[in-house]
Amino acid sequence: MSRIRELLSDSVIYGLSGVVARFINYLLVPFYTKFFNPAEYGVIGLIYAAIVFLNVIYTFGMESSYIRYAADRGRSDDVFKTVQLSLLGIGTGLCGLLWLAAPVIMPLMSLYGGGGNLFFMMLVIIWLDALGIVPYAELRLVRKAVSYASIRLVNVAINVGLNLYLVIGLGWGLEAILISNIIASLFSTGVLFVITLPKYKGVWSYDLLKTALLFGLPYVPNGIGFAINEVLDRFFLNAMSVADITRIYGAGYSPEDITGIYNACYKLAIFMLIVVQMFKLAWQPFFMRHATADDAPLVFRDVFRYFNYVAAVVVLTVGLFAHEIVRINVPLLDATIIDSRYWMGLSIVPWLLLAYWFQGWFVNLSAGIFIREKTIELPGITIAGSVVTVLLNLLLVPKLGMTGSALATLACYASMCAILYVRSRRVFPVSYQWGRAFAMMAVSLGPVLYGTYWPVNDFSIHIKLLLFLTGGAALTVLCFVQFRYFSKA
Repeated sequence: MSRIRELLSDSVIYGLSGVVARFINYLLVPFYTKFFNPAEYGVIGLIYAAIVFLNVIYTFGMESSYIRYAADRGRSDDVFKTVQLSLLGIGTGLCGLLWLAAPVIMPLMSLYGGGGNLFFMMLVIIWLDALGIVPYAELRLVRKAVSYASIRLVNVAINVGLNLYLVIGLGWGLEAILISNIIASLFSTGVLFVITLPKYKGVWSYDLLKTALLFGLPYVPNGIGFAINEVLDRFFLNAMSVADITRIYGAGYSPEDITGIYNACYKLAIFMLIVVQMFKLAWQPFFMRHATADDAPLVFRDVFRYFNYVAAVVVLTVGLFAHEIVRINVPLLDATIIDSRYWMGLSIVPWLLLAYWFQGWFVNLSAGIFIREKTIELPGITIAGSVVTVLLNLLLVPKLGMTGSALATLACYASMCAILYVRSRRVFPVSYQWGRAFAMMAVSLGPVLYGTYWPVNDFSIHIKLLLFLTGGAALTVLCFVQFRYFSKA
């Protein structure tokens, strides 16, 4: 039990630092949407989407390899030096290759003319991120959770502070965002280097490198699949034809505009994402702790019910009041949460909230797979979701634009849940009361879709409040009242 408490304690520290960091970064959204137009913000969205993809390739699954082999502390110095220096060499080589390929890659990211500087800075960020992977893993391995969290949070604070100073104080453009990131990453990499300096006394070993690659490379397809599910939609939107954009949204919008609007409105889904991430941190140690209990399936069923209640309240609140949330004034900035130039994309919010709700279901359903040690099936499920993402973006984006991308994300996570449920129930059956779950989803989503697609001028705050209170009451009844039908589901 003491070991479980250690795991839970570390998970809370790691998780809260990640959640806080993500939330602090979210505070930059009002700032970006005020000072940058949708096309500029679209370019930044594409750059950071590319960073997500390339981070997977640059690291070669070495984080998992290091944790696996450095757990043997007797040879951890050799493992550290081998993996870290290899990442340094591989990362530098890849940066060189990508720089040579820049004329081909840059147009895909809408980087023209002086965009070469932004592309170079993107490569520097990826290179620095790769150099931080193994030192961060070492801190986790030796349970220096506070050091890990502190470095992460200071990194975010530096990044945010420099963004504000360079854009507001000095009047810089998009380069300010990337330079701020580089300086923050330099700080983190420097501190991590000092902390882990004694580990460089180890001996570099080709055999260790080969072993680490053989272990780590199978993680790369799963990482690429995750990246596809999370960020590929930006590139599909950026590839929209002007004719399709004009047909859907009217004249005067470029592909970069649509990408930027989508990127900004996507941020409202962070409220559900935070719920899912915090639940995941508590859930994994919890289900492992109770896996052998006789009443484990009943406990897991009830956890699923309460998770759905919280998720439904988030959907009802954020989805129904999205137009009011984006109008909230931000002190000191003389800006709103999201600038009015971006509001035309708010109709995607309900679908993205629902997509992350399904991601929460995926976390719930993964318990059986972990308990029965069948995690080898997870990469295949992620890749299946990626196929859904690609196919539906190809099909729906030309017809529906931003809504098509949001629906593709929703379908991706829903299909992953369906596959995982079939796999999980075979090894660890749980009666999840699906009737109750889908009833909660319908009750929360119904008013939201009504509020989203009803003409704004005819839809007053009073009606929204009435729908919120009615929906909230119905959700409470669905969650806490025992129905004969649900008890058998």
